[in-house]
Amino acid sequence: MTKTDENTSNVNKYRQQLMFLSNQKQQIQFQINVLDGTLKELEKTSEKKVYKGVGNVFILKDKEEVIKETKDLKETMDLRLKTLQKQEEEILKKINSFTKAPEEKEEKKSQDGVI
Repeated sequence: MTKTDENTSNVNKYRQQLMFLSNQKQQIQFQINVLDGTLKELEKTSEKKVYKGVGNVFILKDKEEVIKETKDLKETMDLRLKTLQKQEEEILKKINSFTKAPEEKEEKKSQDGVI
């Protein structure tokens, strides 16, 4: 396997990882949006107790407790999203390093030939 083939293989591998991370980011962003909507509705209601879905069952719980749990879950999702964004940035750097290396060699060859 030549160096170019190896670079192409690595770029393809990183692109697959990038697509996977992108899908995860979309799912987490969707969950964050749902949690934001839930928090807005909880804060608008004047009820002291609300129903919380737990699996296939709804349980009557104190509204403030549900708000706290929802905020905690949203915070966790926000952290996950930031982690995925950092991973995505690292993979993009790796992809760029593989794609820039051959371009720089070509530039150097053309510059050397001109001199």
